[in-house]
Amino acid sequence: MSSTKASDAEDDRVFKALASATRRRMLDALRASSCTTGELCGQFPELDRTTVLQHLRVLENAELVTGRKVGRERHLALAPLPIRRIHDRWIGEYARAAVDLLDRLDQEGA
Repeated sequence: MSSTKASDAEDDRVFKALASATRRRMLDALRASSCTTGELCGQFPELDRTTVLQHLRVLENAELVTGRKVGRERHLALAPLPIRRIHDRWIGEYARAAVDLLDRLDQEGA
C-alpha cells in the first residue's frame, strides 16, 4: 500500500471514530484526564460496559486512544497525534483557503 493510501486509510479511521457523538464525548473525557476503563464506563452511565468497550475499540483502532495494563486495570489516555494530523491536513488548509477567499472578496469590494 502506498504511503498516500495508508495515510488516507488512517484518516478514514479517525473520521469514522469522530463521527460518533459518544466517541467524541469519550475523547473529551480523556482530554480532561487519563482514566481506567472502569472509570470511563462510570462516566457514561447511560451505556452498558459492552457498548463503551465497542466505542473504545473504534477509538483505539483510529489510534486516538492508547491503553496500557497496570495490574488488573487498563489505563486509557488520549493520543493527540491523529487529531493533529487531521488538523494539519484538512482544517488548517481549508481555514487558510477560506481566509484567502474572504481577503480577496474584501479587496474586490473596496
